[in-house]
Amino acid sequence: MITLDIFHDPICPWCYIGKTRLDRALEARPDHPFAIQWHPFQLNPTMPKEGMDRLAYLESKFHGTEGALKAYKPIIDVMHKELPQADLGKIKRTPNTLDAHRLIHWAGIEGRQTAAISSLFRAYFKDGRDIGSRAVLAELAAEIEMDADAIARLLDTDADVDEIKRRDAHARERGINGVPFFIVGNQHAVSGAQPTDLWLNVIDELTERNAL
Repeated sequence: MITLDIFHDPICPWCYIGKTRLDRALEARPDHPFAIQWHPFQLNPTMPKEGMDRLAYLESKFHGTEGALKAYKPIIDVMHKELPQADLGKIKRTPNTLDAHRLIHWAGIEGRQTAAISSLFRAYFKDGRDIGSRAVLAELAAEIEMDADAIARLLDTDADVDEIKRRDAHARERGINGVPFFIVGNQHAVSGAQPTDLWLNVIDELTERNAL
């Protein structure tokens, strides 16, 4: 197997798009050689713990309503085509994603990491749920057959907060300053939401190389 490290944030629309495109390639090549590991990268590490109003966040980040509309138009166009089930209009708050990354970390221990990622993306981009809410995170844990009560108890502590922050900082020290960001086999870096065809070519090349 070849490690595919993916740095992401569950509120990053390009991460959701990138995962969707990668998933299509993996489905088309069920014998792919990838062992996938997801890694934390907070787009907004200084976000208040309770998050903030979505519109206020976008206007602040993109210098007003016009800037926000301009920045999000490519995202809306791609999602309309590739993720028609997504509904950005349902998103009312931009959360702090530290706790979501903790859930992903714990899901990884149980072999449910990718399931957690998928659940978080759907909850946020399709249903507009506040994935900064610990109650919502416990519900999502239950949906992927994790112990919701245990997750709720862990979320009420500082368990693995330092670990997530350390891994996030390490990613930045490696020069990663945006997500999604992929590292193939600890050697080759791929930045951005790459098209499915690129991943198909990568998989085919790796499969051919491994067969030699």
